[in-house]
Amino acid sequence: MAEQEIAHLNVDYDHLESVLCNTPGNVSLAERFRALFTLKNLPTERSIEIISKALSDESALLKHELTYCLGQIGNPKANDVLGRVLADTNEDEMVRHEAAEAMGAIGSLEAIGVLEKYLKDPSESVAETCELAIDKIKYDNDPKNKAEREATQSLYSSVDPAPPANTKSVKELGEQLMNPDLPLFERYRAMFGLREIGNTEAVEALALGLKDKSALFRHEIAYVFGQLQHPASVPSLTETLQDANEAYMVRHEAAEALGSIATPRSSRLSRLSSRTMSASSAKAVSWLWTCMSTRPVATSNTRTVSNRRTSRTCILSNWLS
Repeated sequence: MAEQEIAHLNVDYDHLESVLCNTPGNVSLAERFRALFTLKNLPTERSIEIISKALSDESALLKHELTYCLGQIGNPKANDVLGRVLADTNEDEMVRHEAAEAMGAIGSLEAIGVLEKYLKDPSESVAETCELAIDKIKYDNDPKNKAEREATQSLYSSVDPAPPANTKSVKELGEQLMNPDLPLFERYRAMFGLREIGNTEAVEALALGLKDKSALFRHEIAYVFGQLQHPASVPSLTETLQDANEAYMVRHEAAEALGSIATPRSSRLSRLSSRTMSASSAKAVSWLWTCMSTRPVATSNTRTVSNRRTSRTCILSNWLS
């Protein structure tokens, strides 16, 4: 949606800011997420300003989603705040990782210099994300890749850390996915190539990635499963979620993926596993349950915006007229 079109919608940005930033002090996490994803789908400078302001919140779960949305909006004006988040070594590594990934999603060549500073970061997940983001920015800005980019248009609306590989063989993609000698960018290309195929065979190939040594890689597999919403991924996601020794950013993403699949089994297991989760993962389950149990009231000016990160919905009815 172009900014000129949005100008005609009479958006109540002040209300969105109040909700997202929890100005009253008693706004539920679910409502704050609704405001966030509404702003994501209103890609204006004011939206970037409000989302950036909310980054002062204490919730790592919320800040992770805030940085994700800044990347999805794709406006280079967000690079400065994302760079500050990345530079803050006191910040949660999940949030720093998402800030680096968001800079890759925006795709500005100017961001490479910032990302290169953290290629040796003590957090392996942050360092790997910076490597991926740099490779993606270089790929996106290389004219030689234009034809391939056009030929491999994704079925999904999200801006991903790597473009899908152009092969359609699950066997070949599975081998590429699990080859530790390949650059991480190429392995991610296989991951998103398997997502594009999206059948049971592809899901089973992706599930092997949940045993990879890289927490970042495992987290991205769980994210892809959340997008696919394929019931065949429930067993491997459940195993990941119930593993108390798994990195919390991976369990967090597994919880969100199970919530997006929303079969009776996945929902029940998410609730049971929340007892052993970190605060961020437990909040993810709580938020997902709230969203799953909430049914928007239909009105004449309700617009539901689907976001393929999970099955989240953003209700604009009270903020647009």
